[in-house]
Amino acid sequence: METSIRRQFYQRFGKEAFLVAAPGRVNLIGEHTDYNQGYVLPAAIDKKIYIGISKNDKPVLRVFAAQYQQELSFSLDQLAPVEGWPTYLLGMIYYLQKDRGAFEGLDVYIDGNIPIGAGMSSSAAICTGFGLAMNELFNLGFTRMQLALAAQKTEHNFAGLMCGIMDQFAVLHGKSGHVIKLDCRNMDYEYIPFHFPDYRVVLVNSMVSHSLAGSEYNVRRAQCEEGISILQKYYPDIQSLRDVTGKQLELHKNILPEIVYRRCHFIVHENERLLQGCDFLSKDNLGEFGKLMFETQEGLSKWYEVSCPESDFLSEEAKTYPGVMGARQMGGGFGGCTINIVREDVIEDFAEFIQKKYTKKFNKVPEIYITQIEDGAHVVR
Repeated sequence: METSIRRQFYQRFGKEAFLVAAPGRVNLIGEHTDYNQGYVLPAAIDKKIYIGISKNDKPVLRVFAAQYQQELSFSLDQLAPVEGWPTYLLGMIYYLQKDRGAFEGLDVYIDGNIPIGAGMSSSAAICTGFGLAMNELFNLGFTRMQLALAAQKTEHNFAGLMCGIMDQFAVLHGKSGHVIKLDCRNMDYEYIPFHFPDYRVVLVNSMVSHSLAGSEYNVRRAQCEEGISILQKYYPDIQSLRDVTGKQLELHKNILPEIVYRRCHFIVHENERLLQGCDFLSKDNLGEFGKLMFETQEGLSKWYEVSCPESDFLSEEAKTYPGVMGARQMGGGFGGCTINIVREDVIEDFAEFIQKKYTKKFNKVPEIYITQIEDGAHVVR
């Protein structure tokens, strides 16, 4: 794909492209915990967004997105949020210019194979990949952590999604053969080996596309914050749900609105599951780790209520299949992909099984993605 993008860039803009690859990400366990200052366990994968850029001689951003077959132009003198995917580019320019001064204009070509709306964080890949490309092209000197934070601000203020930091961090800091145990409070992180050569991470796309900005995502965040504000009256030292134990939550169950209690219940126990899961991985116990993934799916469906019938069905059917160690809905919710840990010798049969079952139930054929855990965003030489 790199060669094709370089060729297409030259044909469209008449110059050579500076090329960056930014991966999608999976998150094995730890869902909706990032914006609650908890832990997450993501990894970068081999599905990527490729961003080719070069300088132009005008204060204009010209951008072509191959997946949409759409070319647009924007003045760099008036950077403001817009509808759709270009807002991610404008936001990144805004926040990087804010610290380093105005840039020259840019020509940009975007292509890739991360499915849009499938929960692999294509938006974080676009933001961070574009940020890394500008950082290198203009020698801006930002660290990867600073680029991740700029991408998060872009999601918040240009796309209207009050996301945590996990996606942006994972895209920039991924390491081949490892998952990242990330503490979203202080950004401490640890690479944990995920070396199970007989197993692969398989994503099953429900073909139910979510739009997080227009979904219940921000509502869930507000409900968690409401829970904390109530619990802080009894435990002044707690800063977030990451500090709350299951016992403390149960003691004050009756003073929390029921729906707020349910949201807090999921987050508190999801953090516990993640810490247990890291312990299991360190002991090469994939079986027990997989059981925690199934527990997470139950929590997403019944306690946090961000699943959907399609995701529930895919996870339940996967649970019955020999060779599947764990499965759950991945991403913000309301569709997208399930993440499954599947023994390599049964992947083909599992894919056929799950496609037949799902198509019969929902009259849609789910797409299957067999992934590898790879390095994070990088310049393509």
